[in-house]
Amino acid sequence: MGSEIDRRDFLKLAGIGGLGVVFGSALPGVTRAAAQDDFYFIQMSDSHWGFEGPPNPDAKGTLRKAVAAVNSLEQQPDFIVFTGDLTHTTDNPMERRKRLSEFKDIASDLKAKTVRFMPGEHDASLDNGKAFKEFFGSTYYTFDHKGVHFIAVDNVSDPRASIGEQQLAWLAADLAQQKTDAPIVVLTHRPLFDLYPQWDWATRDGAKAVNLLLPYKNVVVFYGHIHQEHHHMTGHIAHHAAKGLMFPLPAAGSQPNRTPLPWDPAEPYKGLGFRSVDADKRAGYKLSEFPVSKKV
Repeated sequence: MGSEIDRRDFLKLAGIGGLGVVFGSALPGVTRAAAQDDFYFIQMSDSHWGFEGPPNPDAKGTLRKAVAAVNSLEQQPDFIVFTGDLTHTTDNPMERRKRLSEFKDIASDLKAKTVRFMPGEHDASLDNGKAFKEFFGSTYYTFDHKGVHFIAVDNVSDPRASIGEQQLAWLAADLAQQKTDAPIVVLTHRPLFDLYPQWDWATRDGAKAVNLLLPYKNVVVFYGHIHQEHHHMTGHIAHHAAKGLMFPLPAAGSQPNRTPLPWDPAEPYKGLGFRSVDADKRAGYKLSEFPVSKKV
């Protein structure tokens, strides 16, 4: 892309119009004067660097195109988060590290000053996150940004698809420090609810994490793993899945197995993309879906 463009213009030029939906409720006690604290971040997910196959004949170029698309935005996000499956699984520890290194190098081209990373099961389940930690640090952590508390939960390093009692205790201790009306955003890879356990679209002890979150009034969860946009509610908690950056997957139960949807030469990169999340202290969170650009 030759020049920077506004996010709305980008959606129009892409010919999709965009999705702008406000989720959540207005945060209590906040006036219009707090508008200067509004911000937006980008969620990218499931780049599966190292994958090769018919579902994406441009497997070595798609991530770079997504990076270029994000960099083309006129207003850069406050931060970017990759919600897992940075790389495609491999049994070879040396190859795993090679892929993580190559992914990190490509992601380093992002203009945003802050980029955060989380593992997916493809990155971490075969070695309990050891290689991921060498490149990116802890697999679970918290951070605060302009009054919003972010919690990154690891439900992939355990090959049993569990969070684990130790991490759940850490989560409980962290939440105990928050007010019940505090704005909280949870980032994870697998869904915390049972979307479709037959396809590993669930977390074995995810209900325990949700139960810890339910007493808090302003919680939103963003996750990846299922390679498609999906929205779900557990009580008052909204869960939003993001599209992937390598290949789309079918809707839960729509076919006998979860094999990737075939590449369509007439519509290359169909089903792939990333999203922006606008955090508005008065209205909640506005989600906008972006396609992977066809041009670098």
